[in-house]
Amino acid sequence: MALLHSNKQLLFAGVALISFIGCLNPVFAVTFEVKNGNNTCIMAELSANISVKYAVANKQMNTVLVALPDNATVDNSSTCGNDTVAPLLVVRFGDGHSLSLNFSRNASDYQVDTLSVTLNLSDSAVFVNSSTKAPITVSSNSTGIHASLNTTYRCMSATHVTLTDVNVTFSNMRVEAYLPAANFSKEATVCNADISTSTPAPKTTPVTTATTAPPAPTTAPTNPTAGTYNVTISNETCLLAKMALQLNITYQNKTTVFNINPVTTVASGVCDTNISTLFLRDGSTNLTFMFMLNDTKKFYLSEIAVATSDGFIADNKNLTYLRGTLGRSYMCSAEQTLTVTSVFSINAFHLQVQPFGVSSGKFGTAEECQLDEDNMLIPIIVGAALAGLVLIVLIAYLIGRKRSHAGYQTI
Repeated sequence: MALLHSNKQLLFAGVALISFIGCLNPVFAVTFEVKNGNNTCIMAELSANISVKYAVANKQMNTVLVALPDNATVDNSSTCGNDTVAPLLVVRFGDGHSLSLNFSRNASDYQVDTLSVTLNLSDSAVFVNSSTKAPITVSSNSTGIHASLNTTYRCMSATHVTLTDVNVTFSNMRVEAYLPAANFSKEATVCNADISTSTPAPKTTPVTTATTAPPAPTTAPTNPTAGTYNVTISNETCLLAKMALQLNITYQNKTTVFNINPVTTVASGVCDTNISTLFLRDGSTNLTFMFMLNDTKKFYLSEIAVATSDGFIADNKNLTYLRGTLGRSYMCSAEQTLTVTSVFSINAFHLQVQPFGVSSGKFGTAEECQLDEDNMLIPIIVGAALAGLVLIVLIAYLIGRKRSHAGYQTI
């Protein structure tokens, strides 16, 4: 009988910030461990967001986004396996829901053969008005999770696995089966999404625990460079953003101001009917922007979260920034400060974003921010004032000239 343990780590997951019961909370990586006696055979540290389509009345379909909560546990059916049974990690969460990873190996590699998700549709707190109450299980044999033996599979980027009416998005993921020791191996097999396309990298790289915080500038940095980012699902662009970002972080009695570099930033995300998420990763800095679409077809930025490798984490899920209309884009050329918490804010420049209703991969008609309108109004007011002043001077001159002529009589 395998001994099973589950530990929680507050590691930020950047892909989608969606809580299990439907409220919007940050998603954290959770660590799971499967043991046989004193020997650890499987370790996994990951964040997972599960998008589920389910039937409601009148043959309609609803979509709900479920995040793997930090109180998820390893199920008793997990096993280290033997000559006839493959290693299996089963994670149980909520009211009868589970996520399973089934492993296999050959002489040099191991992989996740099958990813399975079981959902209890009678859980009315999650599947509101579901017309089906029986549990469902969906599986995929195409996960893309594979690594060399005695190395840890590592993928910080968002990774999508598509199942029937269910999509699973992993991020901040480390997993290893057939462990040679009681902890993750020092060597890692890094996923392709984490490997820079501009710098060739070997398949296996050392894992180190030392991290470096963003450098504190000796002088205030120059204005950031604008980058263009998109989220594309099934070859269709569902979110577009163009913006220059500068972060202000106060941590351990030290304030750091630094720019997000669009050249080194990797973008990913998730789109759904009423929620879209953009995840940006620039080196060791992870940013998440969550947009909501309300019943009046107005969108807004509802949540911003940040995590850095030195342990700084901040988020706010009660925001109402960057408001616009479905099918149109929000645009603001002027500098604006997005205050997230008392210790974290973002200076945004040359911003244009459209999180819903993108057509042909292009921004829709722009709705300009108040700051831009004010900046346009000031020159108009100044120009009108100058014109009025010129008119007053001209009228005074004509009146004076007329009076001077009236003082002379013709002889």
